[in-house]
Amino acid sequence: MQNTMKYPKIPTYCCCMFHACFNKLIQASEPSFIAAAPTSLEKVAPLTDWLIFRPLQGRSKSSGLCFGDGKSRIDYILVYRKSSSQSEKREVFERNIRAEGLHMEKEASLTNSDVIFLKVHAPWDVLCRYAELMNIRMPFRRKIFYMHRRHKFMSRMEKRINKFRGWLPRKPMKFDNDRLPDLEENESFTAPFSRSRIHHFIIHNKDTFFNNATRSRIVHHILQRVKYEEGKNKMGLNRLLSNNSYEAAFPLHEGSYHSKNPIRTHGAENHRHLLYECWAWWGVWYKYQPLDLIRRYFGEKIGLYFAWLGWYTGMLFPAALVGLLVFLYGVFTLEHCQVSKEICQSTEVIMCPICDQYCPYLRLSDSCIYAKVTHLFDNGATVFFAVFMAVWATVFLEFWKRRRAVLAYDWDLIDWEEEEDEIRPQFEAKYSKKERMNPISGKPEPYQAFTDKYSRLIVSASGIFFMILVVIAAVFGIVIYRVITVSTFAAFGWALIRNNSQVATTGTAVCINFCIIMLLNVVSPEQPRTESEWENSFTLKMFLFQFVNLNSSTFYIAFFLGRFTGRPGAYLRLINRWKLEECHPSGCLIDLCMQMGIIMVLKQTWNNFMELGYPLIQNWWTRRKLRREHGRNAKAGFPQWERDYNLQPMNAYGLFDEYLEMILQFGFTTIFVAAFPLAPLLALLNNIIEIRLDAYKFVTQWRRPLPSQAKDIGIWYGILEGIGILSVITNAFVIAVTSDFIPRLVYAYKYGPCAGQGRAGQGCMMGYVNASLSVFRVADFERTSEPRTNGSELFGEAVQYCRYRDYREPPDSAEPYSYTLQFWHVLAARLAFIIVFEHMVFAIKTLIAYLIPDLPKDLRDRMRREKYLIQEMMYEAELERLQKEKNEKKKKTDRTHHKEWP
Repeated sequence: MQNTMKYPKIPTYCCCMFHACFNKLIQASEPSFIAAAPTSLEKVAPLTDWLIFRPLQGRSKSSGLCFGDGKSRIDYILVYRKSSSQSEKREVFERNIRAEGLHMEKEASLTNSDVIFLKVHAPWDVLCRYAELMNIRMPFRRKIFYMHRRHKFMSRMEKRINKFRGWLPRKPMKFDNDRLPDLEENESFTAPFSRSRIHHFIIHNKDTFFNNATRSRIVHHILQRVKYEEGKNKMGLNRLLSNNSYEAAFPLHEGSYHSKNPIRTHGAENHRHLLYECWAWWGVWYKYQPLDLIRRYFGEKIGLYFAWLGWYTGMLFPAALVGLLVFLYGVFTLEHCQVSKEICQSTEVIMCPICDQYCPYLRLSDSCIYAKVTHLFDNGATVFFAVFMAVWATVFLEFWKRRRAVLAYDWDLIDWEEEEDEIRPQFEAKYSKKERMNPISGKPEPYQAFTDKYSRLIVSASGIFFMILVVIAAVFGIVIYRVITVSTFAAFGWALIRNNSQVATTGTAVCINFCIIMLLNVVSPEQPRTESEWENSFTLKMFLFQFVNLNSSTFYIAFFLGRFTGRPGAYLRLINRWKLEECHPSGCLIDLCMQMGIIMVLKQTWNNFMELGYPLIQNWWTRRKLRREHGRNAKAGFPQWERDYNLQPMNAYGLFDEYLEMILQFGFTTIFVAAFPLAPLLALLNNIIEIRLDAYKFVTQWRRPLPSQAKDIGIWYGILEGIGILSVITNAFVIAVTSDFIPRLVYAYKYGPCAGQGRAGQGCMMGYVNASLSVFRVADFERTSEPRTNGSELFGEAVQYCRYRDYREPPDSAEPYSYTLQFWHVLAARLAFIIVFEHMVFAIKTLIAYLIPDLPKDLRDRMRREKYLIQEMMYEAELERLQKEKNEKKKKTDRTHHKEWP
């Protein structure tokens, strides 16, 4: 038995560029021609071939995977209730199903006699006919890869690397192939199935030639096009599900995911059991994902989602490490930070009240702890980290394109185009009266008029725009809440709240904002379609709504909070009543950090609970009812269709919610990362859990979703690119506007002790705090904002002057409270930084995208080699066919001559 474990699998949550280099070096020592030798990072024998499968003969009938005869495999299950009023439609539908050649068998539920299970089986001739119509690719010849020999230098390097790797411990992320024996995997070239060329395809067994996922996909395709009433609009399983003619429709899981015997000694019972033990079980959280098996069981679309999630998680490792180093740099340099030292030592500096009437005067030293926390995130390494994350986002997307290309090749999706995607049955039924010729296939197809299409688009866009306005209104309500409660908390009876009124306001506002976000997430202005064109349209519109919903408050805090408040004595007011909220004396960055930290932690925790907790509770309640009605061991005796029916269906949005959660997290990780360097670390920790949580949910808690094909992650890739561009702009503004990086830089080079010396160390920041604060005369307060106390209870005498964050002239100057020259210098430096930063980072991103090709060189060579071999094989196959026909003709001629011989 050939061992395929010598080629390492790519990890799903670690950076794999070094593994790729090692893989290439290892392959250098192989012969020039290698049969079925994988060259991609993860193209090895899947985990299905690492475990021994028990034969299904003798137990298939009892396991509920076949008809009553024990031979006909169940390809699809339809569930309905006898008490339903739609019996006529079902009868017509089932009669038309039989006319299509499908076999059916009915069986009542063991727990509810009103529930009927309709089992559907597709015989060989039906599978062949529709496989040809659907252009399903099937294997026809075994692959042979050509491997170039490496240079002598590479051979020497390979020996040294292998020697070094021999000292390392065994790879903990690889499965133990000594205990889990692998089976031979036949990798073959594939081509669209054709009944006229059926002799070209590798058919060892008609029952297993089409795997379970393909059989289910073919049956679903048929059911979506079967009529249940006369008329063009009366067709399709989806319509029968929507009008409650059928209660559920799903393909079967391949048995139980549990086994009494250990998998290492007795092997896997089925693919579902194998997926659970090697992927969904929490004990293998650090192992590689078996992407080939995921694709085989759930289809290419779900396989691509987990491949992308694993790649994203792996790429988060370097981002999380650098972000942690930036945070630790802030921790280690905290004692040497001149700005925080001056704030902590400014016991004589009196700050003006931050709200009307109820807020007292404060010492600047009261902000000591907040100044130190701000330095942890806003330090000298922040700009470097912002540039790094912009480059990281580009590298992540460019290498994902390469990774996707490898998967598309390995999964035979290179030549799969959207034209092969099925027309949506509802679209086909509604617009069947109008047809036009498809310019690619040359066949007539339903056509939607231009006016109808764009009128619907306008209505849909108007709905999304209205929902975005609702989100903005909610943010406006949060702003009013912050303005009102800061005064309320300042007059609070509890001293802890009263002394930290601004932090309490920010914390409660963030929690309320989180509740509003989750509430508005439930409001969905549209239901998703299944085909890619409609799916992309729905995805874009819903993402815009969800993105605005999640990030609107963060944008307000980052770029508007404390920017348009005016000054003491001349505050700008909301509706001429409420004074706008000011930043903390230590800056606005602490508010942004709190917003991002709380929202990110709470949202990820809530999403994980809802993703797994809800189906767990639902399934637990179902099992509890079954135990009470039928005994503790009742479920063990149920057939597979009964057990699957008691599971939760996959949500109506498909993979939309899964992608949306990760894309929004990607936005949080990149857009405001300059203000919160720990965001990549939190995302990494969440995603390590998310991979196994989603795997557990798909394998154990949900009914088996319908396998479907996809070439890439769809419009989500364009959204990721858009977020990458937006992150450059927002981080430039965060550094220039929200943080104090630019004011400190201007002070160090222009106004500080080192002015004109061309350097800007910590010693050059002496006096910065005093230079960044302006003086206000208390007698100039407006009557509506004048504090109720004069500060004598805190400072021993009435306060005459107080300080506030701004660059303004003192009250005794010729132009009191006008902007100083330093203000204009800082403003000009901020604008210059934004322009330079954006152009520099965009130039770096463009250069990196240009230098990284979309296809790896070895993959390009393999594709060319495969194209050449396919042409040779087809030519040889045609010659064999002609030779065979010639021989048969010659035999017939010889027989004829023999009969005519006297």
